[in-house]
Amino acid sequence: MLHYFSIPGFFNAPLAWSSVPQILSGLPMSVYLTAVSFVCSLILGLILTLSQLSHSRLLHGLSRAYISFMRGVPMLVVLFIIYFGFGANALPAAIISFTVVSAAFVSEVFRSAFMGIDHGQYEAAYSLGMSYGKVIRYIILPQAFRIGLPALGNILLDMFKSTSLAAMITVSEMFMDAKIVAGANQDYMTIYITIAILYWLCCVVLTTGQNWLERHLDYQRRAERLAKHA
Repeated sequence: MLHYFSIPGFFNAPLAWSSVPQILSGLPMSVYLTAVSFVCSLILGLILTLSQLSHSRLLHGLSRAYISFMRGVPMLVVLFIIYFGFGANALPAAIISFTVVSAAFVSEVFRSAFMGIDHGQYEAAYSLGMSYGKVIRYIILPQAFRIGLPALGNILLDMFKSTSLAAMITVSEMFMDAKIVAGANQDYMTIYITIAILYWLCCVVLTTGQNWLERHLDYQRRAERLAKHA
C-alpha cells in the first residue's frame, strides 16, 4: 500500500514510515529543550523589558544593546560560540543559546504589550498603596501576557524548530536521529521530507494549544457568552 505513495528516486514511502519511530525517539529531547529554553527566555525577557522601561539610562542602554545584538546574530553562531568558544557541554550550551537569543524577541513582545496598557492602571494601583513589584506582578504582567500571547506563540514555534540546530553540537534530538537514519539508509531526501512533516505536525499541535489558551484568556468573549446564556 505504501508503495503507491513513493516517488522513484525522490521519496521512499515504506522507508519513511518505518523510520518514524526512530526519529520520534528524539522528540522528548526536542520538547525538553523547547520547554526549558522558553521558560528561561520568558524570565530573562521580562527582566530585559523592565530594564528598558526603567528610568535608569544605564539599564536602558545595556538592555537595548543586548537586544539589538541578539536580534542581529544568527542562532547557530551563538550556539557555536557557547559550545566551542566557552567549552560548555552540549545540552547546557543549547539551552543557554536558545534562551539568550529568544529572550531578546520576548522582551520586545513584552515591551509593546506593557506600552499598550493604559498608564492610568499604574496610577490607580499606586493610589491603593501597591508597590511597583505588586503592580507588575498582579496587574500589568497578566494583561501583557494575554496581549502578547500570539507573538509569544510564534516565538515558541520558532524555538521548537530551532532545536534542530542542537544536532550540530551532538544533542540527540529529532533531527540528529533523522540524520542517523538517513545516513544508515543512504536516502537523505526521504528522511528529510519525513522529518519536515513531523516538525509540521508538532507545530500544528502547539498552535492548537496556543489557540485554546487565547480563547481561554479572552475574558471579554467569555463574559459575552455568559451574558447571552444568563
